[in-house]
Amino acid sequence: MSTLHTALSVNVNKVALLRNTRHLGLPSVTRAATLCLEAGAQGITVHPRPDERHIRADDVHELAQLLKAYPSAEYNIEGNPFHNLMGFVQATRPAQCTLVPDSSDQFTSDHGWQLAQDSERLRPIIEQLRAWGVRVSLFMDPTPSAMAQAAALGAQRVELYTETYASAYDTPERDRITQQFTEAAKAAVAAGMQVNAGHDLSALNLTHFLQQVSDVAEVSIGHALIGDALEMGYDAAVKTYLACIAQASRAP
Repeated sequence: MSTLHTALSVNVNKVALLRNTRHLGLPSVTRAATLCLEAGAQGITVHPRPDERHIRADDVHELAQLLKAYPSAEYNIEGNPFHNLMGFVQATRPAQCTLVPDSSDQFTSDHGWQLAQDSERLRPIIEQLRAWGVRVSLFMDPTPSAMAQAAALGAQRVELYTETYASAYDTPERDRITQQFTEAAKAAVAAGMQVNAGHDLSALNLTHFLQQVSDVAEVSIGHALIGDALEMGYDAAVKTYLACIAQASRAP
């Protein structure tokens, strides 16, 4: 059972992906973000990629301006710091920057940092982000032994990559896979960091995850939530996910 209030950050990449199929500016990314924030979401996430196949440079800056009207909400910009990410962070100074090791042509994020080989090039990036006053989160696989090394680099949070959990949710492997996340989260907290989580979390699997993986500070959810919003609207979709989070915090 989670003992920490878990914030919901809505990733609006898929809204931008749909918009980019035409030249009408519809659906509006900023309108989607506004409706999610008005419904109670505690943050907005974007993952700009160099090819701008979904989030574009203008979106990053327009959303930064929008978030100024919601001082209690956080802006999370994620991406590969060795591509186009750092300029956006320097210009907008989001609350959080999540560093993700995806390639420029990658379909979606599918693995965490391998700190045995990535740590030395990440170290100056993390130092720069912290100097800008931006919280640093590292996108990580649920490997408990890697958490102390992430903390030693200066990361304040890790975002646990939850695709393996989501894939195992309806299989006999669920409990075994979930335990990996439980142990990784414990190791992260023991190392002095907070824990975020994201990738393929949905209204079907979110409550169970938060019940088993304690003290998750934030979940970043895009694909499933935006898909649900197509059927029920942004307001109802966000409130559904907030209800999942609330249910996880109740005693069984």
